[in-house]
Amino acid sequence: MEQFSQGNYHQLCDHLGNKDPYLNRILDEYGYPPLWTRPNTFETLVLTILEQQVSLASAYAAYRKLKELAGTIEPASHLKLTDEHLQSCYFSRQKIRYTRELAQAIVSKQINLEELADQPGEQVRLVLKKLNGIGDWTVDIYLIHALQRTDIFPVGDLALVNAVKMIRNQSTITKEELVKISEPWKPYRSIATMMLWHYYIKKKKIKLLN
Repeated sequence: MEQFSQGNYHQLCDHLGNKDPYLNRILDEYGYPPLWTRPNTFETLVLTILEQQVSLASAYAAYRKLKELAGTIEPASHLKLTDEHLQSCYFSRQKIRYTRELAQAIVSKQINLEELADQPGEQVRLVLKKLNGIGDWTVDIYLIHALQRTDIFPVGDLALVNAVKMIRNQSTITKEELVKISEPWKPYRSIATMMLWHYYIKKKKIKLLN
């Protein structure tokens, strides 16, 4: 299970830039992407759930409100929060249910995040997708940011899809085309993904709130 880290990140970006002129253009125009990592915690998974199908600004607004309310975001304390508490933090009814089910799974030891860190990606996916509200996109983001796996390609990520279309000057792209484009980036598609996110953020002048 190869991982990227501070020690090899720029080297892997350079490797991909040397293989792909589009990725090389990103490095030329905007430099290396930030090393976007998160700790392997319940809090990280809650933030990732909050990021589902909303803007980063909306997700971080909810996350900050929860931090202000709860202080620390831990499974046991999260289960003590009422619907009203979580609604005041901009949680939808669905995301209240999803984060509670995740908290319960960790408290009951159905899921052990430390153990997941040592599991192959497909096993991690199998375990997490048993929970309501956690699908492939959420697992992909967790595998990239929290477990730092090198070859994850979240084809359902809108920013990634738009970045590929923008840099290749295509108005549309199918999932099949996207997967084909990503083939030469193996086994470092996570790094290519972060390079493309970097390009999208810079092009769109998006201000990151974390």
